Amino acid sequence: MLLADARREVVETCRRAVEDRLVIGTAGNVSVRVGDLVAVTPSGLDYGDLTPELVGVHELDGTAVEAPLKPTSELPMHLAVYAETDARAVVHTHSIAAAALSVVVDEVPAVHYYLALLGGRVLVAPYRAFGSPELAVALIDALGDRPACLLGNHGAVTTGDDLTQAYQRAGYLEWVCEVALKVVGAGRTPKLLTEQQIAEATRNFIGYGQSADDGLQVDVVDRVGSGLTAPLDPQEHAGRQAEHGRDA
Repeated sequence: MLLADARREVVETCRRAVEDRLVIGTAGNVSVRVGDLVAVTPSGLDYGDLTPELVGVHELDGTAVEAPLKPTSELPMHLAVYAETDARAVVHTHSIAAAALSVVVDEVPAVHYYLALLGGRVLVAPYRAFGSPELAVALIDALGDRPACLLGNHGAVTTGDDLTQAYQRAGYLEWVCEVALKVVGAGRTPKLLTEQQIAEATRNFIGYGQSADDGLQVDVVDRVGSGLTAPLDPQEHAGRQAEHGRDA
């Protein structure tokens, strides 16, 4: 089977997204680039029924190479990311907080320094019909040189050097969006972080956590703006830091 490992990883990521409530039913889509080929989820298939053999393999122009089913309707969006950025993986979710926040803001408010893990800013692309070329264009404009954005009245997109990184970012983005929703709904003027404070957080994340030389699990941002090797769940991450008397 062509791109067997990549296709298995796509399936595992989709199932994890269901378990983590980042998608429901057949919503969302996942892809990973390997060389000049892309392994991507099929259209309209429940993730519980998805197997590696049903994950399609396509060329960067969308041509099917080994695809038993029709690809996700958002294939143009995935291909646009690979054409315009250095990303090697894309995760698109319909997570509740991200979808809700995308209706009321043009940019995710800087309510928490975890934005430093998402490129510093997360913009909201204006609504465009799902599966349309216009949505792909709006996505690229909102991403810029960052790894995450929201799609207005729709959901969220995160990218990464691999699927692990892209998926971790999806988890952090949903958590920040949930915090932002609570802030927006509080009806009071929020105390938002400045660009300088987000930049400081970005610098502080460099070398953060335990090193492999310590014989402990590595929990560190190893490249500026390029994602985490930390657990998906920010609450779990914060809890682990609290056990050691450290700020998360």
